[in-house]
Amino acid sequence: MTDRSPEPLHRIRLWDPLVRIFHWVLATCVIVTWLWGQINPTGYLTLHFWLGYTVIGLLVFRVIWGLVGPWPARFVHFLYGPSAYARYIAGMPKRKPSRWPGHNPVGGLSVYLLLGVLALQVVSGLFADPEDFINAGPLADDFPGMVKLGTEIHHALAPVILLLVLLHLGAIAFYKVWKGENLVPSMIHGKKVVKGDVPADRIIEAVTEEAA
Repeated sequence: MTDRSPEPLHRIRLWDPLVRIFHWVLATCVIVTWLWGQINPTGYLTLHFWLGYTVIGLLVFRVIWGLVGPWPARFVHFLYGPSAYARYIAGMPKRKPSRWPGHNPVGGLSVYLLLGVLALQVVSGLFADPEDFINAGPLADDFPGMVKLGTEIHHALAPVILLLVLLHLGAIAFYKVWKGENLVPSMIHGKKVVKGDVPADRIIEAVTEEAA
């Protein structure tokens, strides 16, 4: 019996410009918004609010793009069958690049989780009215019955978002250090070396593991 031949590698156009812009603008907004909410000494949260509104717009765009955008950006592309999750988990300890054509199975789930938590955070912020800040959410006066719940959720999710960001950075570091796969450049220029079947119109060139 002979060993199964390795899957071919291709450099492909993976992340479109809108996804890349969304990623970096969202990352900037989330980090600055969290920091401003934590360290702002005056109690004025004007910047915090405007960044929050920006995040709302970004999330609305991402939902639409996740339904009608190119295949790597679509939410259905983030879902895998049980065998894919088992194969991914089994391959995690191996010190070699995984070369997934897009988000890996766990990464796909993390996208759903992060977008869901951010959506809940910005919606709760619309109703929040913290006692130690001068500003209140734009819907706090119109829906006073939601203020307490909105404020509690908004405060509770802040450390959760920080944890998710740290886990995201930790996963990037794990792939870079342990698996020898740098995930950051593909979110800058949009190209990535992957293995397996991919649409022909996405392929730039075939590559070898050494050239990748």
